[in-house]
Amino acid sequence: MPVLDFRSQLAGESTGACVCVLSTKPSGGGGAVRMRFPAVCREIVGLPDCRLVADRKLSGYADGESQTMKSLIAVLAVLLSSLAGGVATEAAERPNIILIMADDVSWEAFGSYGAQDYETPHIDALAAGGVRFRHCYSTPICTPSRVMIMTGQYNFRNYTHFGYLDPNQKTFANLLQDAGYKTAIAGKWQLNGLYNKLPGHDDPSRPHQAGFDEYSLWQLTHVKDKVSERFWSPPIQQNGKFMTAAENDGKYGPDLFCDFLCDFMQRNRQQPFFAYYPMVLVHDPFVPTPDTIGDAPRTQVANKRNKNGKANFQAMVNYMDKIVGRIVAKTEDLGIAENTLILFTADNGTNVSIRSRWNGVEIRGGKGTMTDMGTHVPLVAYQKGVTATGQVLDDLVDFTDIYPTLADAAGIRLGPSDPIDGRSFLPQLRGQPGNPRDWVLCHYQPYWNKQPGQFARTGQFKLYRDGRFYQPADDLDESDDLSKQLTGKQRLEAHRKLQSLLDSAPPAPAGHGDRETKDRPIYPDWKSLHTK
Repeated sequence: MPVLDFRSQLAGESTGACVCVLSTKPSGGGGAVRMRFPAVCREIVGLPDCRLVADRKLSGYADGESQTMKSLIAVLAVLLSSLAGGVATEAAERPNIILIMADDVSWEAFGSYGAQDYETPHIDALAAGGVRFRHCYSTPICTPSRVMIMTGQYNFRNYTHFGYLDPNQKTFANLLQDAGYKTAIAGKWQLNGLYNKLPGHDDPSRPHQAGFDEYSLWQLTHVKDKVSERFWSPPIQQNGKFMTAAENDGKYGPDLFCDFLCDFMQRNRQQPFFAYYPMVLVHDPFVPTPDTIGDAPRTQVANKRNKNGKANFQAMVNYMDKIVGRIVAKTEDLGIAENTLILFTADNGTNVSIRSRWNGVEIRGGKGTMTDMGTHVPLVAYQKGVTATGQVLDDLVDFTDIYPTLADAAGIRLGPSDPIDGRSFLPQLRGQPGNPRDWVLCHYQPYWNKQPGQFARTGQFKLYRDGRFYQPADDLDESDDLSKQLTGKQRLEAHRKLQSLLDSAPPAPAGHGDRETKDRPIYPDWKSLHTK
């Protein structure tokens, strides 16, 4: 009869994963049966997550002993799952997760937020049937926001170059993949370090390293040039294959990405999946969509900027909403809407060339700036029959909160070793109070010819590291510096708390921060931020 010897073992495991070893004395002189159990190891002995090892050979055992060993393995797996205290829920209970992030469009472009120039019925329907956040914050440009949302960390910890995600960083896709989710990404990548020609910038496996089983991406290893735009006839890299502009002649990039994800959902509808759609819409150039191009050639020529920029931008916003509607409809068609959590947001503010009417006021886009027009983005969450219906929340959220929220939704318990700055807002999606944050932080070093800076804010007030103090709800363009008239109990208390937070943060980024900057300080082990 084999003898159980349950212990944690690191020997020979380069990943540092916990290996549960079942030592026995087989009749034929065999060896130990080695198994890894995801999430359980961290919960029991504080080690990183690990995956189930496929090699369970029982050679060397007599038939009866082999069957006994199989039974013991099954019992041990159940036992470890119980010991984990619910670290990960059963697959049948875990929701599919779809995260859609639009490119270069802020809250003023959505009807549910007060927009007047755009038609966004599908996103507005998600808000009406789910939860809409009034206060979600990103960074002013794309890459810092993408690194922040994918890793759950402020930029001072891990952002070093424009267009680059350190492949050693653990992303939300790695997390979900390790927990048994099938994962896919489609749309804009721009994270290989192409602009600075960093090591591995031409490595097409980077999406796999970031935790995605499948991908269909623009600007993976191919640098944008005069004829390689993301819209009409785009060059795309998909699951290891490079699809040239000629191969995609006449096709519209956003439709290709949407089709790819819908096919992924179709093939994986019987198991938990994570679909991440960092859209290419509505970044410039502002060009016609399939709904507005008419009889014009649907070639690379259609990607050129033209005098109809504002009208094209409006059409692109409307088409972006149409694609969101297609994805939502796909969950209904597959019968998985009740078990699919959909999140919609955007990476930063609207292009500064765009002016929009919002609640009767004309406002200018703020991409690249640290004002609310550059960092205040939409956030809508919807899961049919699960999310609170029509809830509008003033809770503060920033992009570090997405990672822990996805973990929470998947039943993954994050431990002390997880370097996550955010907190889950999943309880609020289900109508519970949750544990909303009191502040958000923006540590902004773009490395893209933009002015760096740092601010902290509450729902009402915003304090920059250089001392400027604003009340953005009443001062969108931040022209009234309240630091010159610090009166009133509410202002004084908010200023004190925000100053305490900034005092506990790393130094603010210095210098202009262009692509060639040599000094790129990061503070991965900085102590927790706090206020007094």
